[in-house]
Amino acid sequence: MKKTILTILLVSASMLSEAQDTKKKDEKFVMEAAKGGILEVKLGQLAQTNSSSPEVKLLGQMMVEDHSKANEELKTLALSKGILLPNSLDAEGQKKYDKLAQKKGEEFDKAYTQCMVKDHKKDVALFKKESKKGSDTEMKNWASKTVPKLEHHLEMSKQACDKAKKNNKS
Repeated sequence: MKKTILTILLVSASMLSEAQDTKKKDEKFVMEAAKGGILEVKLGQLAQTNSSSPEVKLLGQMMVEDHSKANEELKTLALSKGILLPNSLDAEGQKKYDKLAQKKGEEFDKAYTQCMVKDHKKDVALFKKESKKGSDTEMKNWASKTVPKLEHHLEMSKQACDKAKKNNKS
């Protein structure tokens, strides 16, 4: 009888530990998505003031609009799960922002568009992983719904980056 109780307790503890690990993975995704979304908005605002290219300014505007909307959706979802999100840049994001804020014109355009390509490649992978392997159905659905928009951002960023590189050579 004692062995049975002990086995039940061990199995229950193992299941609880697995559930907590899975929840932590979903929470980690939410926090990464939130930090990335805040950065995209701040850098998009910066693009509208520091860029010399109408195309890069439009890219920045799109980032501000789309990521602001996604950030609000994520905030609502996170609150429903009891997760408190950051509302400002973390140290890494601030460092990226400060570095880009020092640039203007074509130099800014090249650096910003390269940053957007790199960040959106990372974002697409992160969101696809959550949409396939996440444990929370609502988070998985939100991630899955957001992937096409991120892929569009990646494509637009690549186009703007190619153009900025050409402009920088001339």
